[in-house]
Amino acid sequence: MATERAELKPPDAPAIPRPPQTMSRANWAQNLIGVGAVLALCYYGEIVLAVLMISVLLAFILAPVVDILGRLRLPRALSSGIAMMLLLAAIAGIIYFSYNQATSLVEDLPKYTTKIRQETLRFRQKAESFEVLNPQHEKGVLNVRPATDWTEVLTRGFGSVSQSVFAASFIPFLAYFMLTWQEHVRSATVMLFPMENRHTAYTTLGLISAMIRSFMVGNLLIGVFMGIISTAAFGALHIPFFYFAGFLSGFLSLIPYLGVVLAIAPPIFLGLGHIGSQDLLWIVITVLGLHLLTLNVLYPKFLGNRLQLNPLAVTISLLVWAWLWGGIGLVLAIPMTAAMKIIFDHIESLKPFGNWLGE
Repeated sequence: MATERAELKPPDAPAIPRPPQTMSRANWAQNLIGVGAVLALCYYGEIVLAVLMISVLLAFILAPVVDILGRLRLPRALSSGIAMMLLLAAIAGIIYFSYNQATSLVEDLPKYTTKIRQETLRFRQKAESFEVLNPQHEKGVLNVRPATDWTEVLTRGFGSVSQSVFAASFIPFLAYFMLTWQEHVRSATVMLFPMENRHTAYTTLGLISAMIRSFMVGNLLIGVFMGIISTAAFGALHIPFFYFAGFLSGFLSLIPYLGVVLAIAPPIFLGLGHIGSQDLLWIVITVLGLHLLTLNVLYPKFLGNRLQLNPLAVTISLLVWAWLWGGIGLVLAIPMTAAMKIIFDHIESLKPFGNWLGE
């Protein structure tokens, strides 16, 4: 009897797997929580992260110089120090040249101050004509909406002047140590991952390094090309200090979203009082033409294979990073988003996000 009861006893039921839909929902919830945590970290740690990102970009720019010096059998620390000194000397030269040009501009400014004031007054009069009256217009009450403080929006992430100078003082040292300990940092970062994921981490870091290096070198070449073309065009229009305005306009045009407006400002400001309205129109056409050439020809040729971001993803990333870090976010948005895409492409659960960001 006992044997029969034992035979009738049902076997242990196997573990019932969780439905795929439930697992999918859990993964989506975890991913959303992770994205929210990253955004919160970026929002509250903007100064530290921005300084780190700028230091990383500088380190990638100087890495080829350090490698060339290393082939001369110089120690890595000495090569990194020479590269940093060359960079600081170049920055000092640019500042010195810009200061001299600005001094000459200030000296010549009174010659056409009256013309600038007339143009400014005319612009203000036209702007005031667009003021909207509220229904109480007959009582003499104006309904004027307060203007958006774009200066505060764009300078978000910089903080006060003293805070910005203090944060910027860390950049040369961080870039130097990143160059000195490049191999150690990369290998130590790979060792943070489990054994089965280390090859993927090593490959991902290599792709991110190649992308950032291509991004920086490509932007430098495009900026130099646009600066030369702009200088020649502004010189043909007889704009004062055209060589200064040309390269400044060329590199400002590389800034996403606001680049066109910023690139138009220097030649127009320097041209007021010296050129006619028709030449001002040619300035706008030149800057817009170069900007379209950059977006449709130069960027895809030099950077398209490395970035592999679709225009919608780029626009959204510019909006998000500008909200997080202000003006510095606009500058760093594209390389950071491209790095995120590379990471997403090598993590199985995040591959759909990488596909969404891709072309």
